[in-house]
Amino acid sequence: MKPTALLSFLFLSCSACLMADNAALAAKAREQVGVTVSYNGDYQSIPYPNGDVPLETGVCTDVVIRAMRAFGLDLQKAVHEDMKAHFSKYPKIWGLKTTDRSIDHRRVPNLRAFFARKGWTVPITENAADYKPGDLVTWNLSDSIPHIGIVSDRKTKEGTPLIIHNVGSGTQEEDFLFSHTITGHYRPVLAEGKQKAHP
Repeated sequence: MKPTALLSFLFLSCSACLMADNAALAAKAREQVGVTVSYNGDYQSIPYPNGDVPLETGVCTDVVIRAMRAFGLDLQKAVHEDMKAHFSKYPKIWGLKTTDRSIDHRRVPNLRAFFARKGWTVPITENAADYKPGDLVTWNLSDSIPHIGIVSDRKTKEGTPLIIHNVGSGTQEEDFLFSHTITGHYRPVLAEGKQKAHP
């Protein structure tokens, strides 16, 4: 096989693996529908690493955290370690002077900073086709509350991908993508679990 043909084959193979992995991420998030049936934004002290609140409840970020753990990425540990090493790179919205392993990874602005530092950012557009299964999307809700969800592999009859998220009534899969202002669009590279954040 010629070198150029080999490179093309490897690129297409890796791309296919990545898309399969990210579609599996959406499927893993879907498993939370009917299991996580409520929303509780109260602060809770949780174990470290792999800590979690009771599975029947949680917030929007917990949908992402739980789905990613199925693929070996513990966002609690990953965000804590990166935030501890590069605290100045993270938002100062809450006036904290140090990290908090129970809550840092459960805050949308911190996840946005972490995803960007991982190089996962992709363009925000108004084209539904640009949002692939397993992509992560963040929004500002009408009251400026940050929110996050996972793009599903299922679509509306118009072709808009559904979103798997918890916006107040437990984990749901619904038409939400263009309902509010999108603030971030990220494509996890699950095949590179050891990928390092930018310094």
